[in-house]
Amino acid sequence: MHKFLAALLIGVLLLGACSRKDNKADKEIGLSSITDTKVMQYAVQGKTLYEMHCANCHQKNGKGLGKVIPPLNPSDYMLEDIPRTVRLIRYGLKGEIVVNGVTYNRAMPGNPQLTPLEIAQISTYIYNVWGHSEGLIHVNDVVEYLKD
Repeated sequence: MHKFLAALLIGVLLLGACSRKDNKADKEIGLSSITDTKVMQYAVQGKTLYEMHCANCHQKNGKGLGKVIPPLNPSDYMLEDIPRTVRLIRYGLKGEIVVNGVTYNRAMPGNPQLTPLEIAQISTYIYNVWGHSEGLIHVNDVVEYLKD
């Protein structure tokens, strides 16, 4: 009887280990593929800032929250317009948007406390992970985008 219970316990543990999703690999995807040193510097800092200011809603893996919060991973809306994304990070958004064919209509609060450098770092992170490779979103570009 003890051998049966031990075998059953081992089977349950192995099944759990095999079916468990590797969240670390999911959230890290793409960082290891960045070869440009400056992009990597921005992206690493941007990951920390993203997790602090964005991940609560958009999730660490960028998948969003169902039909309430849109995904960034993947997001046709985000990829269409980098300057718009930069402005959304700073100023937020109210009103309806369509992301990947799904309509979202929940206000996104802005982050006016973030500096242009921090926004550049977050942008570089989200545009260079999850299979994207847009390169460096430079702080000087962010300053220009925020003027519009």
